[in-house]
Amino acid sequence: MIFLVFIFATAALAAAIAAVAGFGIGSLLTPAFGLVVDTRVAVAAVSVPHAIGTAVRFWALRRHVDRPVLWRFGIASAVGGLAGALLHGAAGVPWLTVIFGVLLVFVAASELSGLSRRMRFGGTVAWVAGVASGFFGGLVGNQGGIRSAALLGFDLDKRAFVATATAVGLIVDAARMPVYVAGQSHDLARWWVGIAVATVGVVLGTVFGGRVLTRLPDRLFRPALAVLLGLLGAAELLHGVALWRA
Repeated sequence: MIFLVFIFATAALAAAIAAVAGFGIGSLLTPAFGLVVDTRVAVAAVSVPHAIGTAVRFWALRRHVDRPVLWRFGIASAVGGLAGALLHGAAGVPWLTVIFGVLLVFVAASELSGLSRRMRFGGTVAWVAGVASGFFGGLVGNQGGIRSAALLGFDLDKRAFVATATAVGLIVDAARMPVYVAGQSHDLARWWVGIAVATVGVVLGTVFGGRVLTRLPDRLFRPALAVLLGLLGAAELLHGVALWRA
């Protein structure tokens, strides 16, 4: 019972953050499930509430999606995400997690220092960024943070940013979830109550976070996103080092 309360609270908080930053559900919920199940099972379990929460968020923000960025970056990200998901089970998780953390910390520092303003994606670079971010996220099982980091390379306002990140996430979920679920179907059936509780928490958190995004000033959006990316990167870096030493 205590674990289910913990999962619900984590899911609600993660979804609220995702509604503002475009990522967070997988970043927080996967380690939470990972306390009691294998990492691969945790990734598969979280893919279900993640897909539902992303769909709810997309419906609320669908009018703000930047379609050119979605088609240039999003489709490539989905292809890369599927490839990464297929290799997820064979990947060396500890060292990948360390690299993942370092990348996010670098992106956060670049945004806060102003360095990222000199880097903008377009044309072929957008496709490459999409494939690379999707593939690496699929390998680690946590695509939201690296996707939002890559999307900082596009000139989007806060609603367009979150809406486009959400639309890309929905495409990626459609590509990767069947792979995760098919590979871990037996274990997922054992944890269906936890998955259902997480799903309810994600939906409620998404609704609350959407209201926070509306009230967040535009000038604070990118710095706030950079701070969240930095915190996620630091947590992933420490987690990866701990796994490596274990």
